[in-house]
Amino acid sequence: MEEKLMETASAWKKARRVLVFTGAGMSAESGVPTFRGPGGIWNRFDVEKAAYLQSFLTDPRPFWELARELMLKAEARPHPGHYALARLEKKGYLQGVITQNIDGLHQKAGSREVYELHGSLDRLDCLDCQREYSWEGISGEVESGEVKCACGSKKVKPRIVFFGESLPREVMDRSMEIAGDCDLLLVVGSSLGVFPAASIPQLAWQRGAKMVLINSEKTYYDDMFNWVFRKSAGRVLPELEKIILGGEQEENN
Repeated sequence: MEEKLMETASAWKKARRVLVFTGAGMSAESGVPTFRGPGGIWNRFDVEKAAYLQSFLTDPRPFWELARELMLKAEARPHPGHYALARLEKKGYLQGVITQNIDGLHQKAGSREVYELHGSLDRLDCLDCQREYSWEGISGEVESGEVKCACGSKKVKPRIVFFGESLPREVMDRSMEIAGDCDLLLVVGSSLGVFPAASIPQLAWQRGAKMVLINSEKTYYDDMFNWVFRKSAGRVLPELEKIILGGEQEENN
C-alpha cells in the first residue's frame, strides 16, 4: 500500500485539476446508512413506495418511515477522510467534490466546492405554500411519522432527488464540465452503479484523467483505474494528505 500511496500522492501533486467523486461508502464510515448492498435501506423498505416522487405525492408516509433511519444524518459527524479533503482543498490541491450523498458531511468538514448530484436533506419545502423548513426543525415530526406544514399540507418535500425526478441540471452540467477537464479524479466509496451520476467518472477517464479508486469492495469498473485501494477513505485520504502536505513542508524548509 505504501508504494501506491506514494505514486498516487505524486500524481496528485503534479495534476493541474484534481476532483473527488464520493458515494455512500464515504458516509457509511460516519454511521450514515447505505441504500444498497447487504444491510442497505432498500433491503428493508419498498423502494417504489418510499422513494418514488409520485408515490410520495400520493402518500408520503412510507418515505417518512424510511426517514427515521435517515435521522442518523442529523447526528453523523465527518470522519478523518472528510477533513483531509477539506484541508487539501484549502491548500489548493483539490478543486472540488462531486457527491452522490445527501447528508452534507463534506460541508460540515469544511469543504466549500461541493456539487450535490442528488440534492440535500438540509432543507425542505412545502409543495403547496412554498414554506421552507430545516431538517432539524422537523425532526420531531419525522420521529412521529406525521410531517405537516403549518398550512396543513402533508407535502413537505426534502430537497433530494426522488426516483422519477431528474438530477439538478445546473449541478450535473457543471460536474460534467469540470470532470471533463480534470487531470486526476478520485472515486471514493462508490461502486459506480447508479446512473447518470456514474457517467461523470467515466467522462474523466475518457478524457485521459488519471483515476484512483478508494472502495472496500470490487466494482465492475476496476480496470478503469490507475490505482485501487481496498481500504477505508478514513484511512487512505489522511495518508495521502500527509504525504502531499508533508512534501510541501519539506520543500519550504
